[in-house]
Amino acid sequence: MRVGRAALGAALVAVLAVAPAIPASADQVRDAEYWLDEFGIRAAWSVTQGAGVTIAIIDTGVDGTVPELRGAVIGGADFSGLGAADGQTPVGSTGSEHGTLVASLAAGRGRGTNSGVIGAAPAANLLAISIGFGEGSVDSDTQIAEAVRWAVDHGADVINMSLTRNTLEWPQSWDDAFLYAMEHDVVIVAAAGNRGSGTTVVGAPATMPGVLTVAGVDRNGEASFDASAQGITIGTSAPSEELVGVAPGGTLVRWGGTSGAAPIVAGIVALVRAAHPELDAANVINRIVATSREVGEPGPDAIYGFGLVDAAAAVSGSVPLVDANPMGDLAEWIRLYRRAEVAPAAPPTPWVPPAVAEPQVEASGIDGPAGVLLPTVPLLRGVGVPLLVIGLLVATLTGIAVWALRRLEASRDG
Repeated sequence: MRVGRAALGAALVAVLAVAPAIPASADQVRDAEYWLDEFGIRAAWSVTQGAGVTIAIIDTGVDGTVPELRGAVIGGADFSGLGAADGQTPVGSTGSEHGTLVASLAAGRGRGTNSGVIGAAPAANLLAISIGFGEGSVDSDTQIAEAVRWAVDHGADVINMSLTRNTLEWPQSWDDAFLYAMEHDVVIVAAAGNRGSGTTVVGAPATMPGVLTVAGVDRNGEASFDASAQGITIGTSAPSEELVGVAPGGTLVRWGGTSGAAPIVAGIVALVRAAHPELDAANVINRIVATSREVGEPGPDAIYGFGLVDAAAAVSGSVPLVDANPMGDLAEWIRLYRRAEVAPAAPPTPWVPPAVAEPQVEASGIDGPAGVLLPTVPLLRGVGVPLLVIGLLVATLTGIAVWALRRLEASRDG
């Protein structure tokens, strides 16, 4: 399937509400990053800033030359056929700035002391992976599957996917690629999408079991209408309005969307992985959702997931270990649902008594297509010979009994 830009990149390019460039001063940039304090990120930095953890940004490419990202990008690749081999040339006829904006919220390093955009995990490393949404040498689904595998093979601990297919379904090539990531202990973070760009319900990859899906909230911690979507696969929520980020060339801009909420959470995942290197991906995700601050009724819901992400609690809180990913099991989903798409093997030929014609009836539509003649199985098929022997034996014994009874009656009469 070849997915056009409008479908695959809805949460990716249409959500940008870019204002005029803003100065890089501490007051106007760091103060604008309200989520650093309100979502526990700055408090978590007293434990770790994510050193040693690698986040892969599968997006439109990351300009690693901007001040906030110098030294952060340690590798990359291009799967669109449109960009540079290192993934650091933004690609796409529109929205090419998106990947750099996303990267800055995940692992931006600022512009010196208390200035410029700083990401949730400012000491983490980045892999810049460029893909074309509805553009490129191969279809977008294939590009993404190949990008996921490449990220895993090149050391990603976290993969950020600020994109949506805008459908609940995904291609089977994603089964293999995403399962490959999960089997290699990689956490995949995905954006829920945005109503403002036509995504009312989350779409793949946010619908895939095992993926940590992120919804968006406004500055007051309330569900964003335009910059979020809903769905039962949402795991946690993060800011998606009044964001700041760095565009290619170093321009600082205001923007919004779950495309920004996702990398904030991906950065927090990096903090958890750095603070708890002994934990597998399932337990890392569990720390994120288990420590999220509940909103509304207890328990997860289709608007906030488990609640508002809390970086400090995720890093330092006491959370029991789990045996399974709270966001689901992709391998089990594949086992249950993909097998129905494979033609079943022909059943063994049923045993038929010699010289006995098999009756035929019209199918009801339950076991086969309506109007097709299907064989029926005789009720006692396979036991015909034993029943015949038993019948003869019963008849014989009955005859003997009748003969004996008549002899006895004759003797009495005589």
